[in-house]
Amino acid sequence: MNEITLFCPATIANVSCGFDVLGLCLDSVGDTMTITKTPEKGIKITSIIGANLPLEAEKNVAGVAALALIEALKPDCGFSISIQKNIKAGSGIGSSAASATGAVFGINYLLGSPLSDKELVQYAMQGEKLASGTAHADNVAPALLGGFTLVRSYDPLDIIAIKSPSKLYATVIHPQIELKTKDARSVLKENISLKKATIQCGNLGGLISGLYTEDYDLIGRSLHDELVEPVRSILIPKFDELKAGAVTAGALGGGISGSGPSVFALSKGEATAKKAGQAMANIMKETGIPFEVHVSPINVSGIKILS
Repeated sequence: MNEITLFCPATIANVSCGFDVLGLCLDSVGDTMTITKTPEKGIKITSIIGANLPLEAEKNVAGVAALALIEALKPDCGFSISIQKNIKAGSGIGSSAASATGAVFGINYLLGSPLSDKELVQYAMQGEKLASGTAHADNVAPALLGGFTLVRSYDPLDIIAIKSPSKLYATVIHPQIELKTKDARSVLKENISLKKATIQCGNLGGLISGLYTEDYDLIGRSLHDELVEPVRSILIPKFDELKAGAVTAGALGGGISGSGPSVFALSKGEATAKKAGQAMANIMKETGIPFEVHVSPINVSGIKILS
């Protein structure tokens, strides 16, 4: 096989109480990427449609991730990459992760899959490092593995797949403003109190327990961020109203998607997820800011091969 076309899904990172360690994979929005083997060694990005991003491999997240992988595998061929960007940069739903994971997944597949999807995470993280300054895995892990993933440890890297309840849906509203991850990280505090850390640990444990047991009420009670949301939410127009509106419409809870500006809600069932989306849309209309709403089941398979 010399060419592969992929659906590279959007993701929600942090999931309220899981800063830099918890993420989930979406099914309704993602990029399309085609990767082709070439006789000439190296990585070439031939086209990017839908976004103004650099074609130089060393300056592009897909290119950087791909270069890291071929440095490790040392194939006797090269690869060209073309990307249809449907996830806007700075949206908070894993635009850079979609590009990075698509590149490493496709190249690995064309080489006969010498590495597992979990082993590919460390290479996709290099693309995230270029995008945000930090090699975090809470977007790339669910994009590669599907469902929910927990980064138990970064050193050594230890990724755990988390069961996703069958009726769980995600709603995401994306205000059409760009909030760069680097900027969103700049407002975070270096030190936190023991009290806040204890509350956060309890919520993260409760959320993971709720996912495994399909206890939707417990999931809702645990969707509380004690550490990051209080300082990042001021960067997002109408954040408090959006979150409250989704819950009033029946959502279990919600929070900031990744570093923002997107806001997510989790719901039991598609009908409730759509109601939450409509409620958030009505609130966002008051700002005059263009926006998109995505309603999606949890994508339990991650990246998908289209052809």
